[in-house]
Amino acid sequence: MDPTKPLTEPTLPPRTPAAGPVGSGDGPGGEGRAPGKDTGSPAGLAFAMLAVVQATLIFTITLIAVPLPAIGREFGLSAADLVLVNAAYGLPYSGLLLFGGRLADRYGGRPMFVLGLVLFGLASAAGAWAPSFEALVAVRFSQGLGAALTAPAALAVLRAVFREPAAFGRAMASWGGVSVLGAAVGTLTSGAVTTWVSWRWMFAVPVLVAAIALLLTRRLLPADPADASAAPPGLDPAGALLATLGISIGSYGLILSGDHPWSSPHVLVPLTIGAVLLVLFLLVERGVRDPLLPPGFTMEPRRLVGLVGILLAAAGTGLVTFLLSLYLQQQQDWSTLATTGAFVPFTLALIVANQLAGRAVGRYGAGAVTIAGLVAGAAGLALLTGIGPDSSFALGLMPGAVLLAAGTSFIFSGSAVLTTTNVPAHQAGLAGGVMNTAMELGPTVGLAALMAVAATQADVVVGYAWAFGAGAVVYLVAALAATAVVRRRAG
Repeated sequence: MDPTKPLTEPTLPPRTPAAGPVGSGDGPGGEGRAPGKDTGSPAGLAFAMLAVVQATLIFTITLIAVPLPAIGREFGLSAADLVLVNAAYGLPYSGLLLFGGRLADRYGGRPMFVLGLVLFGLASAAGAWAPSFEALVAVRFSQGLGAALTAPAALAVLRAVFREPAAFGRAMASWGGVSVLGAAVGTLTSGAVTTWVSWRWMFAVPVLVAAIALLLTRRLLPADPADASAAPPGLDPAGALLATLGISIGSYGLILSGDHPWSSPHVLVPLTIGAVLLVLFLLVERGVRDPLLPPGFTMEPRRLVGLVGILLAAAGTGLVTFLLSLYLQQQQDWSTLATTGAFVPFTLALIVANQLAGRAVGRYGAGAVTIAGLVAGAAGLALLTGIGPDSSFALGLMPGAVLLAAGTSFIFSGSAVLTTTNVPAHQAGLAGGVMNTAMELGPTVGLAALMAVAATQADVVVGYAWAFGAGAVVYLVAALAATAVVRRRAG
């Protein structure tokens, strides 16, 4: 692809015929084949398997969100304990993604994918029999470690399956909506399983997915192609340690802001430590021959728009699912199962919009689709500012939530293409690590910031409306900024 084209590139061109094995030709599993077509080909099956794994990694974030009260009753946990149980997966996941990407680029996507899946699957199996609070936290932490290895490796493998840039672009347009769909399905499933069986059965899903994926890996996933043009990157242990600790500790401070004021030492201390560590990370990276995050990698205009889009889409989805769950259960006395059912239209909108978004990227370009998604998301959040104590779900809440879901699917599809465009094969793991880090930090940073806005209002529901309104403004500002980049690049 021509790097001088405007942000609205890549519009995904028709594939060009080629010949060769999986990931390199026009035969069964040819790399030019769009993942949404001929899914019986090896490349199509490989894409489907990787997509299910990626969705499951995100699904596992929300795996115990709904059953937290039941877990608290079983183990006699305090509110602080429940926060730790909920965060124990996301902290190592978000903190180690950059290093996981480096490992995939150094040792190969498929080996790290297998290693991560084994750890993820074993930890998930242990979760079903966790005998104590401490064991459950250890399980969630181990799941996060496995996920941090698996997610960037999956993208590196995807790059090996679809080696032709146009084919990889089409794959990423579909890949973009996979993660948000995983989060939505996690919310739906956790409520139903907790109501009908037990929260422990939630761990069966990641175990099953990991087992099937491991069985299919050798058959479906190609070995990493040798890249003679680039030497294997160094590990950069100092950078990896600083980035991991900085992101994890800072994220923990943001999580605690939900239960403590921002001026509290519980929040200020980890936020300060995290910020200092990240500043040290940036300073150390300047003097490293092979830095974990190469200078300028995230600042390329199209890639930056994509990363901001992913962060905002994840934040908006997290905000709506979190606040509407609280609102329906606490303000309107809905049951857990009824609240779970309320998100069915939201999930259906994600599925339908994801199909449309992939086609739209091919026709109008990734930049235009991302901007359209931001505008639609802003409109959805704006509609939700009308929330009141007695709002009708069907007329007062669902339209805004569905519009936001459609918008986030468009954002994810367009942004995934923007983030990975023109990334060389030997940096595919890095791109996966950066993209997944933005996806993980979105709900943490966005929810903390918008809940701080909500806390400025004495009335809880009014606070929700303010949070939705603030989110709408941020989406609109991002859409305007992205449009300016498009025009500047076009000029």
